[in-house]
Amino acid sequence: MKITKAVITAAGRNQRGLPLQTLIDRDGAQKSALQIIVEEVLTAGINDICVVVQPGDERAYAAASGEHARRLSFVEQREPRGYGDAILCAREFIAGQPFLHLVGDHLHLSDDGDGSTCAQQVVRIAEAHECSVSAVQPTRESLLPNYGAVGGKRLPNQERLYLVDHVLEKPTPTEAEQTLIVPGLRAGYYLCFFGIHALTPTVMDLLADLAASDERSAFTLSDALAALLHRERYLAYEVLGRRYDIGVRYGLLNAQLALALGGRDRSEVLAQLVELLATRS
Repeated sequence: MKITKAVITAAGRNQRGLPLQTLIDRDGAQKSALQIIVEEVLTAGINDICVVVQPGDERAYAAASGEHARRLSFVEQREPRGYGDAILCAREFIAGQPFLHLVGDHLHLSDDGDGSTCAQQVVRIAEAHECSVSAVQPTRESLLPNYGAVGGKRLPNQERLYLVDHVLEKPTPTEAEQTLIVPGLRAGYYLCFFGIHALTPTVMDLLADLAASDERSAFTLSDALAALLHRERYLAYEVLGRRYDIGVRYGLLNAQLALALGGRDRSEVLAQLVELLATRS
């Protein structure tokens, strides 16, 4: 299983402007969120990238991708049928091959000691195990309304790798407590999606089945992944890193602080924060 293509979704009604936001990256350069996400994909050795956008957004996204515009293909999601449908819009681009998928409203910072990015980690695991792999992060139950989540069992001799047996989209704490138990995970925390998935072509087939079953309803990636685990081996990998959802309240601020404190301007930013806190106190 060799992953050579990637799909970035950015067509959500509340998401479309988020990848166009400007931040200062770890190298001190000013970049759009989209450019940072594309560069995350490139670190995994993937140069063939499709961005799913709303009609009329292609020009703005091409401009926001900067020097990477030539690497990108664009496809429009013409009807607002949900996250799952957005991925399905890239089916022709994927052409029956496995693919990496990232959401357009998350940035990712790796904590891996060997320097691997989050995307590199996920692709490496998926290619080694030859199956779909979703990146996950232990997340406190108060944040469950923001994420899809999985339950499963840790693989023997694999500290951060789980065989998935349940998938739920934005579960309630009660639903999570009943079905998303993961032995060894601290109480009140669940394995929630990280915003990066390495997926087999079967996922596109399952999304197509969902689209055909009810042409009017929206559907999610979680719906397809819940069906996938009955078809194929499906794993979750607890990434060495952190996700930053720029679509939530103060999300862009948190992402910018994380980038700044993880980059070359760390000392300068820390000094400014200390000065700000001293002034406000």
